[in-house]
Amino acid sequence: MKAIGIILAGGNNDGRLGVLTEQRASAALPIGSCYRAIDFTLSNMSNSGIGKVAVLTQYNSRSLRDHLTSSKWWDFGRKQGGLFVFTPYTSSTGNDWFRGTADSIYQNMTYLHRSNEEYVIIASSDSVYKMDYRDVLQYHIDKGADITVVYQNMEGKDLTHFGIMQMDENKRLLGFEEKPEQAQTTSASLGIYVISRKLLIDLLQEVVPQGGYGLVKDIIIPYSKKLNIFGYEFKGYWSSIGTGIHGYFETNMDFLKKEVRDVFVNQYPYIETKPKDEPPAKYNAGADVTDSIVGSGAIFNGTVEHCVVFRKVYIDEGAVVRNSILMEGVRIGKNCVVENAILDKEVSISEGQQVIGKSSEEPIILKKGTKL
Repeated sequence: MKAIGIILAGGNNDGRLGVLTEQRASAALPIGSCYRAIDFTLSNMSNSGIGKVAVLTQYNSRSLRDHLTSSKWWDFGRKQGGLFVFTPYTSSTGNDWFRGTADSIYQNMTYLHRSNEEYVIIASSDSVYKMDYRDVLQYHIDKGADITVVYQNMEGKDLTHFGIMQMDENKRLLGFEEKPEQAQTTSASLGIYVISRKLLIDLLQEVVPQGGYGLVKDIIIPYSKKLNIFGYEFKGYWSSIGTGIHGYFETNMDFLKKEVRDVFVNQYPYIETKPKDEPPAKYNAGADVTDSIVGSGAIFNGTVEHCVVFRKVYIDEGAVVRNSILMEGVRIGKNCVVENAILDKEVSISEGQQVIGKSSEEPIILKKGTKL
């Protein structure tokens, strides 16, 4: 494919994910019993024939960098192209942290200059979806667009977390509102952009030195009248964990729906992740596990209903767990009750404890390493 990729993975979503991103980037958050959030965009890049991808990280990037240590799982272990992970660094010309999405690319302009591909696909790292970027690129070329913004019709959903696009009948962008209280349309940007490499370089060199650090605020919105910017509608499954705790909870719970799970697990091309060498899950005599998706190495002795369970979770006899997310290494003792909860990695609950959240909209969260 005649495009390179850029994945924006530097943030923690401005605290909207609370304690879940205290010690990790949102791109590294666990999804669907075995994935990390960035796996979906990485796999989409690889499955679309993009052989050269840069991941721009910044906030609490240790676990994310560990996940990306080997690029072969997404087929980026190659002589030509490959996977590049960039973080802020000190140089003779500056030592600033990334001050925005545009600035993060600007500070790594060498990646653009040393590439020969004509186009750039830019995408966020906190969304769950499967997309062939080749379709978007062909649309971009056919439209003669300067920039193409992927959007989805989100009628009936809370639009205050999204950038809202106004377009004419030909899908040309007329206006763009960032997280409006009263949206004029239901066309929400998915944070995926197609642009020529040379135009991106020119825009960054014009905007960033003048104090413009955001792709949307300082390029898309100001240039909407000067450039041919078009919208491309995506009609498949798409969900963002970046909207907050409820968004993260619901995205995981969507994997309990067969039609959603099949898109990523059973329909080629697949979403890939860094594998872990664990034995299969074990269900002992007293176990009763229903309507749940389970990671490897988990051991069940109690009751589990409508849950997303990650690897190496242990649930003891008499414990009842419902409508919850249990991350890696969680241990639940005998006769515990856990409901409407998100238990981060290595949470341990001793015998007889109760951890009950209000609802799916307001789950209780136990931060990483909590001991009860």
